[in-house]
Amino acid sequence: MTYSLPELSYDYQALEPHISARIMELHHSKHHQAYVDGANNALKGLAEARETGVFANVNRLEKDLAFHLGGHVNHSIFWTNLHPDGGGSPEGEVAAAIGEFFGSFEAFQAHFTAASMGIQGSGWGVLSWDPVGAQLIIQQLFDQQGNTAQGTIPLLQLDMWEHAFYLDYVNVKADYVKAFWNIVNWENVGQRFEAARTSAAATLLIS
Repeated sequence: MTYSLPELSYDYQALEPHISARIMELHHSKHHQAYVDGANNALKGLAEARETGVFANVNRLEKDLAFHLGGHVNHSIFWTNLHPDGGGSPEGEVAAAIGEFFGSFEAFQAHFTAASMGIQGSGWGVLSWDPVGAQLIIQQLFDQQGNTAQGTIPLLQLDMWEHAFYLDYVNVKADYVKAFWNIVNWENVGQRFEAARTSAAATLLIS
């Protein structure tokens, strides 16, 4: 098994009342686990194709890998972006960068909220570092793997799939997004920001 379900650093009920324990349990142990299993199965199928020399299913397997691995990566980031003692506004380098690239934290928050709310169907709102332009950007990630620029590095992600909020908020997505701001782990976002700006991968893209 190449991929495995990561453990959370907090209990399922720790994010209440913003996200219920029931949603967290289902989201983590069922939905995320399904992406882990799907990615491993796709890798297994591709390995079998190489061993047999039969590549008739390669297109389906590659799509399966992209979708399920995307789901695994996105959720792995999402869990660390949340914290029971989160919320408020960022400090330090992240705060300075948000002010530089979005004008103010309030403008960033409004933009991120609008982008997340504007997703048609399933997807994610994402704050990313663009190493080519050396700037923060907000992106709409469709499903688990579509519509974002190659090489951008996610720092903050908001799951806008219905499984992330429906039991708590039904179809009132605005209340879910509003609640999200109360549990954002800005320390984690800051760590991701620092790593993204100094990563070897980012350097290769612009060298």
